[in-house]
Amino acid sequence: MANMMTRVGPFGLDDLFDDLTKGFFVRPARIEKEVAAAPSMKIDVTENEKAYLVAAEVPGVRKDDIEVNIEGSQVTISATAKRESEEKGGEKVLRRERYYGKTQRSFVLPQDIDEAAAQAKCVDGVLELTLPKKEAAVGKRLTIQ
Repeated sequence: MANMMTRVGPFGLDDLFDDLTKGFFVRPARIEKEVAAAPSMKIDVTENEKAYLVAAEVPGVRKDDIEVNIEGSQVTISATAKRESEEKGGEKVLRRERYYGKTQRSFVLPQDIDEAAAQAKCVDGVLELTLPKKEAAVGKRLTIQ
């Protein structure tokens, strides 16, 4: 005689739960969005004894459409990619994935930046910032009289 065992939960809902979750977890769900979200700006930050060096990816953005603001140790980079309005007769857009709009990235560095000596240049879609460190204020020791 064969010994048959069945699994039974405390509420008797095992079969119902299995039926509900099988279809949900087995079949992949596909969700497409009409509008692409603003891409995050990828940056690399390195440091030497005199300055911070920042490389930020800004592909397809003209240098006139990039703005860099420095306030103390906080750096904000804004870039605006503009869509060129060129239409050809009888042309139909099937898919548009390139992002057009504004993206912004802010970060805080460990030390204040000397705004007057900061430099920026944009080469081949990469913004390169040289942010000199501000000299630390030397404390004054007071003598007690």
